[in-house]
Amino acid sequence: MGTWDNGPFDNDTAADFADDLDDAAVEERENLIRKVLIRTIDNQDYLEAPDAEEAVAAAALAAAQCPGGEPVGPHYGPEEPVPSLPADVRRLAFEALARVLADGSELSELWGETADGRRWRGSIRRLCQVLDPTPRMREDALFEI
Repeated sequence: MGTWDNGPFDNDTAADFADDLDDAAVEERENLIRKVLIRTIDNQDYLEAPDAEEAVAAAALAAAQCPGGEPVGPHYGPEEPVPSLPADVRRLAFEALARVLADGSELSELWGETADGRRWRGSIRRLCQVLDPTPRMREDALFEI
């Protein structure tokens, strides 16, 4: 893994995704984010780490626009502004993160092999809490993984 920390943009793949967003026309940025999330949700096979890393980055951009969401800094994230994302992207982001944490996810397996695996899962769960389309859910029921 070309990873230097557990944040959504703290790896080479996510940093490249941020660059792709910066290079895209403003009106194409939402579509790029949406495509990454849908590709992750629709993946019924083994989810490769690079696809999962992009999904986590895309979900962090959606979460940043939600109440309680943390802003994504331009240091590794996109330097150009992300347009206001429609509400359905929030649901897609939540579902994509669930897939990233599920069985058959290389990224989840790789983090599970590290000393920082619990911290990484905690950061993903915090994103899920911000994105949760049904905030009535209890935190411990979110992901039993």
